[in-house]
Amino acid sequence: MQVARFIPSRSVALVAVLLVVALIAAAWLGTQPQAPIAKDASTSAEFNPTPTPAPTSTAGPPWRYGRDDARFTVVEYADLECPFCRAYFAVLKQWIDAHPEVNWQWHHLPLTTHEPAATANARLVECVGEAGGRAAFWQAVEWVYAHTRGDGQGLPEDLGYPGITQAAQQCLDSDHPDALIRAQSASAAQEGIKVTPTLRLQDRQSGKTLVLHGPVEGDALLSTIDLLAAGGTTETASKEMPAESLGDMPR
Repeated sequence: MQVARFIPSRSVALVAVLLVVALIAAAWLGTQPQAPIAKDASTSAEFNPTPTPAPTSTAGPPWRYGRDDARFTVVEYADLECPFCRAYFAVLKQWIDAHPEVNWQWHHLPLTTHEPAATANARLVECVGEAGGRAAFWQAVEWVYAHTRGDGQGLPEDLGYPGITQAAQQCLDSDHPDALIRAQSASAAQEGIKVTPTLRLQDRQSGKTLVLHGPVEGDALLSTIDLLAAGGTTETASKEMPAESLGDMPR
């Protein structure tokens, strides 16, 4: 009977000793410096982020509408007093919106028959764009076409551009935009372009171009793009849309 009582007593004592040893070991380990936890690349990036450059965007000039990375560009040689350019503006804008593989680049070509109003309008949109950026430029072009009397008559004398900024006004008060407008006009003359609107379609991948005269229908633009993509030449083509059909084009 004594043996039976002694064995449990020893077991209890042994367990108690083991518990004490375990507690001492745990306390000792808690006082030791811990090795740094290795981080993988993603964890390190979370705590030490590397700045990612913001995607670049072409402002202007030249002023582009649409995706900067579009393969094809429609360069429009336009006059802000030209009635056909005015009627074609919304048509081409809607077409570009529907074809993200193509962007639209503005090229000033004020015609002598529309001066001085054509250059005055060009100066206005350039200065608004310089002060406010690409979106402001295209808004200014749209506003001018909506309010000009056209054919060289210009904007009403008592009408000013709404919300024009001090920076844009300072630009207008200087001769800063004049050099650009003259340079673009001279460039068009060197290329043999004398009428507005004229479109130059460019394949930015191959460098090939095709020139189309007049306001061009969407189907003709697509056909020209297909020709460029297939390795078409730089011959000048005429795909002019009849003036009377402009009223039937989608706006």
